[in-house]
Amino acid sequence: MYNQFMGYQQPQNFQVVSPYQSRLSAMESAQMPRYEVIHVNGENGAKALQMAPNSNVILMDDTAPLVWLAQTDGAGYKTVTPYTISPYHQEPAVDVRTFETRIKRLEEMLNESYAVNAGQRDAVKPTDAGE
Repeated sequence: MYNQFMGYQQPQNFQVVSPYQSRLSAMESAQMPRYEVIHVNGENGAKALQMAPNSNVILMDDTAPLVWLAQTDGAGYKTVTPYTISPYHQEPAVDVRTFETRIKRLEEMLNESYAVNAGQRDAVKPTDAGE
């Protein structure tokens, strides 16, 4: 095919590519970053992890309920610090009716106790010292 404006012949498999299409294909070929948890075996495993200078990472310990905070300074010197962890358990919802029932029962017990004590005080009459 001869292009009359440019004076050359276009190839048979010529495709028009828009600038947006080239960006889309570049985005499709780029891989998404991969995130994962780093597992270690105890303090020795945390210390053995190779790290670049001025880095920090949290490491899960497979031998104890610990996480390790591993940090390196500008010279690449590593410090590992352990932190305890435990699974989170959500507290059950508070039922106000249960508290009301318990408070009423406590009031009844106090009233009964007061009545018994008041009866004992009435039963024991102070005697006069002169009689």
